[in-house]
Parts: sequence; structure tokens; C-alpha cells
Amino acid sequence: MTVRKAWAVAGAVSGGGLSFVLLLFVGTYMTAGSMGGGGGGARELEKGTVPAAYQSIVKDWGNLCPAINPALLAAQLYQESGFDPRAKSGANAEGIAQFIPGTWASHGLDGNNDGRRDVYDPQDAIPSAASYDCELARYVKDVPGNQSDNMLAAYNAGAYAVIKYGGVPPYRETQNYVKTIRSLEDSFAKPVARVSPSKQAAGAITYAQHKLGTPYLWGGNGTADQGGRFDCSGLTKAAYASVGIGLPRVANDQYNAGPHPKRGELLPGDLVFFSKDPGSSRAIHHVGIYVGGGYMIDAPRTGAVIRFDPVDTADYFGATRVTAAGAKALPKAPRGA
Repeated sequence: MTVRKAWAVAGAVSGGGLSFVLLLFVGTYMTAGSMGGGGGGARELEKGTVPAAYQSIVKDWGNLCPAINPALLAAQLYQESGFDPRAKSGANAEGIAQFIPGTWASHGLDGNNDGRRDVYDPQDAIPSAASYDCELARYVKDVPGNQSDNMLAAYNAGAYAVIKYGGVPPYRETQNYVKTIRSLEDSFAKPVARVSPSKQAAGAITYAQHKLGTPYLWGGNGTADQGGRFDCSGLTKAAYASVGIGLPRVANDQYNAGPHPKRGELLPGDLVFFSKDPGSSRAIHHVGIYVGGGYMIDAPRTGAVIRFDPVDTADYFGATRVTAAGAKALPKAPRGA
């Protein structure tokens, strides 16, 4: 299909929107019919998933011991603070790695060798988080099961509980913590194989295509008081909510809802993202739902309507294949812009 022909079809949204979506959907899945599942291998960082200022630190310290890797360390930092170096919780946890004062006093490092151990300095806090993870892993090294799961459980519940129960203890909070970090790890890791298609893709696309022609509204969630209007991330959130998957409200958090297929591996239902900074997912400013053939359905801007737009623009950043586990692991409160 040439670009001109594609736009000709896309222009007939009112009468042929569904036909256009089905044509692209079927064609794209036929092309990708030989896709296999992902998994296994080294857990290197995917491009732009960690803010540029912290990428080299996470990469270096994420290989400190076999129990951690850069993607897992990034997932912990994201879960703890959203990469906010000034974060402070109600429990008095501080900094990008959310150390409480007592733990920082005994485990904080001077990572940048400037003579100070500053919990609010990521060059100190990130190395300290990696070092603390590895120390916990050593405490539970003889416990049966996955060493990374046991380390994470020790981080949440203490090494004694992991040793006592011979693995991840039967505490709901701890089990959820381990599951959350391991799910988020997938969204920070560079895929080592093709990413399996999303089971919910068709339903999300069907929802979005029924909204074609709806006027854009900044902050729109599609509610009755908003006239059923959406902004870009409001549309993608509602589309996946229609198939039982809850996404965060903000586009740059939606990016972490699953693994990241390459541009040549996009399938209908993938979320496609656009960033002002090609090196940082935290600078993402727009999101759409890929429908195949190089096109997405999106809510582009004030004064426009939900429509088909091309994906290949100068600010194309990357894509996410949404998974139920990946979405469940994400914070639902906004983080960042």
C-alpha cells in the first residue's frame, strides 16, 4: 500500500474506518505470522528507558553481582521513586532509591568519591542500591529458588524471613513486590527475541476505531461531562481499559507497560510513543495505538479529531507491547510530564 493510497482510505473515516483498520490489522499480522516468544538472555537496558543522566550508572552498577542486572536495577528505581532524586515518602524514605535513614547510615556509599555520602545524589544512591541488593543476595544465597526473587524478597521482608520460609515468604506485600519488580524488569530490558503478540490488541483497536472523528480535549478521559472527548493518553488508557487492562494516565508511564518491540516488529495494538528527547522516555509527549501499515489511531492535538496518523515522524521514540502483568506493575498516579 503506498502512502498516497493509505491516506486516501484514511480520509474516508466516516464510512470506512473499520475497513481500514481491518485491512491493516490483517495485513500486519500476516507479515508477522512467524513471530516467536521472547525471554531469556542478558537483561541489557532498552534505549531511553532510564533518564540519560543515570543510564551509565545503572549500566555499570547493574552488573555488580549475578542477582541483579541493569534492567532489574532500573525497575527498582522506577518503582521506588520514578527516577526522582529528590523523592521523599511519608515513611521518611529518601532519594531516587528510597533509603530510610537507618539503612542509608549503614549501607550508603560515596559512589562518586567526592568525600560525601548523599542520599539525594544519584551518583551515591544508585551504587548504594546495587550494593545493598548484592549484600542481601549474599545473605540468602543458600536459599532454594531464584536468586533474584529471593534477593527482592529480602529487600522487602528481610533476609531472615526468606531464610525462614526457604524462599519468597507467604506475605502478600512481599509476593506482590517481587512480581511487580520482575514485571517492570521486562519493560526496561532490551528484548533478546521477538516479542509475542498481545492477546488484547484487537479489542483495544476496536475501541479506538469507534472513537474516530471525536474532537480532542486536553486532559480528556472520554467521560460524559467531557463530551466523550480524549487526549492522547486518555484514549490509549480507555482503549486498554475496555479489554480489562488498567494503564496509568500519563503517556511516559504507559511506556513501561510491557516489552518494547523494534520498529520493524510492530503489530496492531502496540502503543507507539513520541518524545522531545530521543534518549529519554521521561520526555515522551504523545502516544497512539498502532493499527498496521505504518499508521496509528491517535488524538493528536487541540483543534483536531481522533484520526489515523503516520507513525514514522521525526520524534518517533519507540513502542510498547502492553501486557496485563506489565500494566498491573505500573503506578497509577501520574509521574513526570
